[in-house]
Amino acid sequence: MTPTRVLLVDDDAQMRASTLQALELAGLPVTEFSSAEEVLDHAGSGLNGVVVSDIRMPGMDGMTLLQRLRDIDADLPVILITGHAEVQLAVEAMRRGAYDFIEKPFVAQSLIAVLRRAMEHRALVLDNRRLRAAAGQRDDMEARLPGRSAVMIDLRYRLRAIGASEADALIVGPTGVGKEVVAHAMHDLSPRNAKPFVAVNCAALPAELIESELFGHEAGAFPGAMRARFGRFEHARGGTVLLDEVGQMPLDVQAKLLRVLQERVIRRLGSNDAIPLDVRFIATSKTDLEAEVAKGAFREDLYWRLNVAMLRVPPLSARREDIPLLFLQLVREAAARHSAPDRTPEPEMLADLAGRDWPGNVRELRNMADRFVLGLDWMPGSSGPEVPRLADRVAGFERSVIAGAIAAHGGRLRRVYESLGVSRKTLYEKMQKHGLDRRLIEDADD
Repeated sequence: MTPTRVLLVDDDAQMRASTLQALELAGLPVTEFSSAEEVLDHAGSGLNGVVVSDIRMPGMDGMTLLQRLRDIDADLPVILITGHAEVQLAVEAMRRGAYDFIEKPFVAQSLIAVLRRAMEHRALVLDNRRLRAAAGQRDDMEARLPGRSAVMIDLRYRLRAIGASEADALIVGPTGVGKEVVAHAMHDLSPRNAKPFVAVNCAALPAELIESELFGHEAGAFPGAMRARFGRFEHARGGTVLLDEVGQMPLDVQAKLLRVLQERVIRRLGSNDAIPLDVRFIATSKTDLEAEVAKGAFREDLYWRLNVAMLRVPPLSARREDIPLLFLQLVREAAARHSAPDRTPEPEMLADLAGRDWPGNVRELRNMADRFVLGLDWMPGSSGPEVPRLADRVAGFERSVIAGAIAAHGGRLRRVYESLGVSRKTLYEKMQKHGLDRRLIEDADD
């Protein structure tokens, strides 16, 4: 787990700068924001952070931010900064779940002391979730990777088993299924969770810079290298390196990566000195790496080196029964993120979503949830989903069952009505109602 970070929110630039400086001098990692809306873009149920926010701000104020954050994760500590005349408001915030409040003007050490307690509390909460995950109980993994389908239950089971180990892993699945979410979860379940998680997008790194980015370089290693620089691998020492879309890595760099995996040492560009490397590697790919190996586009020895343990993340088409539950969760998250009122989809909408194709998978479904919360069109150029009436859906199902039975029995109607448990007369009436002709079905089947 990465060190607990302070998310500092204040619209007053001068106040924000002075607070930021005091916290950084105390050794606390801080990310600053000028508005509450920006914080919500970084909030999530697995966020390892503590929020410090002014109460009085234009747009979304601190009280509203508190409520939105509690909707996302009720255990996320929020500390509010108040004016002298706002103490009663701060007390009300405590009743609503704020961790603590600090009254202006405040001594930096007072805020730091409160922050350290809040950070310890947050670390304990996340540790407890991780322990429950290791015990197979309902936990943070179900919030990160929701779903009651057999494939998702199996994915969470395998994730808990592999995540707690030190084994390198390969995560495969089509675009948008949440491979990076799985990688983060694997890191958080591992003994390395207190060390860095460093993601490397292999598809986005320029070919001429990829070695410098991964391995670092010494001063003068190439034109423009004015000083020595750590690479991504060194930044992750003790933690986890995510090689996102590893199949896009150039072949010559694949050979050097293989050596790193085998020897667990790196050499910066421009240096022959070996630097020991203590990291765990997790790779993701949306392409079939075995097929890439067969084409000569990916090294076979690297494939087997990365594939110590494999997790396959299923597309939405393989778990349609999860789509309504997943969409409801994404709607709640979108409402908190956009400061929008809660909206509840109608059952017909959820049924329609479960029947759609989702080539972009969870990423596409999340975009749909955003549009729903914001009151925009469901799909570009549409005013909303056209959901068939229940009677039409029942009739369509009945027609498909009868047509399937006729095809299965080669048009022999006696076997059809016996297998369906209806009379000959009832079968004829339903065939006429649905426009079914056994000869046409036989021809189509042939």
